[in-house]
Amino acid sequence: MKSIFTSFIFAFLIISCLSPQTNDDLFVVNQPAEFETQDAIWLIWPSTNHKESESVEKVTLSIIEALIGDIDIVVTCKNKELLNHANETLKNRFGEQARLKLLEIPSFEIWVRDMGPIFVETNKNTLAIADFNFNSWGYADTLDIDTKTEEMYDVRVAEHLNLPVISSSMISEGGNREVNGKGTLITTESVEGNRNPNMTKKEMEGEYKRLLGVKKTIWLKQGLVEDNHTFLGPIKTLDGSKAYTVVATNGHIDEFARFVNDSTILLAQIDSTEFDDPIAFENHKRIEENYQILSTSTDQDGKPFTIIRMPLPGTIFSTMSPGDYVYEYIKTLDYRDGSTFPNGDTVKVIAALSYLNFIISDKVVVGQTCWREGMPNELKLKDKKAAQILQSVFPNRKVTMIDALAVNLGGGGIHCISMYQPTFPDNQTMKFKSLAK
Repeated sequence: MKSIFTSFIFAFLIISCLSPQTNDDLFVVNQPAEFETQDAIWLIWPSTNHKESESVEKVTLSIIEALIGDIDIVVTCKNKELLNHANETLKNRFGEQARLKLLEIPSFEIWVRDMGPIFVETNKNTLAIADFNFNSWGYADTLDIDTKTEEMYDVRVAEHLNLPVISSSMISEGGNREVNGKGTLITTESVEGNRNPNMTKKEMEGEYKRLLGVKKTIWLKQGLVEDNHTFLGPIKTLDGSKAYTVVATNGHIDEFARFVNDSTILLAQIDSTEFDDPIAFENHKRIEENYQILSTSTDQDGKPFTIIRMPLPGTIFSTMSPGDYVYEYIKTLDYRDGSTFPNGDTVKVIAALSYLNFIISDKVVVGQTCWREGMPNELKLKDKKAAQILQSVFPNRKVTMIDALAVNLGGGGIHCISMYQPTFPDNQTMKFKSLAK
């Protein structure tokens, strides 16, 4: 373990070297919703695969291909070498593209939704960056050097764009916050409470208001089983075997509940024919508890929501072996159920996979397919049904479905590896500084 003292000095030096704007008279009035007009989508170019045979880069290219004609795409790379590789790969694939921008910003992971820039509107009709604290989804201390590098990602973006930063010591990830752009936030207790055990809900709501302009917070209980913290121990499956989650978040909202407009929520649903699967049945209980909360909740103006249900694909299993990126990490965890990781053996894992983890841009929605050759035909039908539902709730957008299993095997989905940048007010334009050192 790295010493806390060393980590503190490292963090201090980073913060001292960066100088985004600050203004004591500035405050946040709102976080625009993802379904509103956007200027850009942010992605991080992958430097590794979660499983050796599954290419995260291929998924990244599929996302870019789906969005490239619709919106500016900002791709960040952790170092100059990776940036050069990304630049060459993108030119070979797409040619010269004015709407593709590459930046060098240090990061170890690709989950820009969680530690990336949260663009918010201020009282001065400008944008700012809301900067929550970060502890690697509950797997590390906030002062861990690698974690601090991730936490500083959004501050570095603010420096590039010359935007002010409004910071908090509260830990929160973008994948666990759904906003409707009018002042309502939906989040889960299982995540926010885990990250901030010494804060009350009222105190957290105060920070949501200060950093995001939130007027009303709706607290759901738990997320999906396949999103359980990995260190809680392996999960019993239908055939009696046990499987590990893949460095999961403990219940991010974007795996099961999404705003599709300011009054409509897309919510996961488990088919009753799947209740013999213990994972599906537990998901059913969790989601229906959340449904009861949402069905009796109102928005910031006291109006009820329209709730539309979306099927889940069911539990998708894979394996991890020694040498796989995720395997090498989860073998180091201390398992709270008292179990011992079978180091050296191939293990069964559960992909963090959901039809609700989709990307929204101005004219395109990117969703995920789950079926592959050899899988049950019922899964192919679910893929088709999910695409139909997405098209029905986004009638003016093109729905493109891609295979993203390589990303799911790292603990999230395509929404988790993207972040939207809302349209800037007329008096503010985005200007990139030189590449980060």
